Amino acid sequence: MREGNESAFQHVYQSLAPKVYGFAYRFLKDKAQSEEVVQEAFITLWENREKLDQERPLEPYLFTISKRLVLDSLRKATSSQALREKLMLKISENHNETEESIILSDLMAFAEKAIRELPRQQQVVFRLSRFEGLSYEEIGERLNLSKNTVKNHLVVALKTLKTQLASQEMTYALAFLIYFV
Repeated sequence: MREGNESAFQHVYQSLAPKVYGFAYRFLKDKAQSEEVVQEAFITLWENREKLDQERPLEPYLFTISKRLVLDSLRKATSSQALREKLMLKISENHNETEESIILSDLMAFAEKAIRELPRQQQVVFRLSRFEGLSYEEIGERLNLSKNTVKNHLVVALKTLKTQLASQEMTYALAFLIYFV
């Protein structure tokens, strides 16, 4: 085989290829990758045939090559798996942020339109309650209204908004209720 005798190489291949395949498959658990290791190991053996020491057995040398190829294959699989997972996570995050941003923007535009359609006093009470976080007492003091009047305005405003939103897409209604109520 050192001198390029192909029949000697075929004999070595036929006798050792199944062992190399079994070795590779034990670690890789993948038929195609294991076959690739066998091919690469024997290509490397053939390319380095002139450097072989006739006094040393061929099998340990071939398994050393195979071990290196298996480790390389595992490294590549691990790093590409990690890269794939990172990429998918990043794509998912960007997609969710973009989608959520669009939905929130649409929701806010629709909600603002619905709020503007409320009677003036209900608009003011709703905005002070939901956007500024004021209590019924604080709103009453600002607008010179009783606590019960503020509460009634807010209840009617919320009921009106819920009714308007119910006629729209359910997503907006749910998001609005979660965000504002």
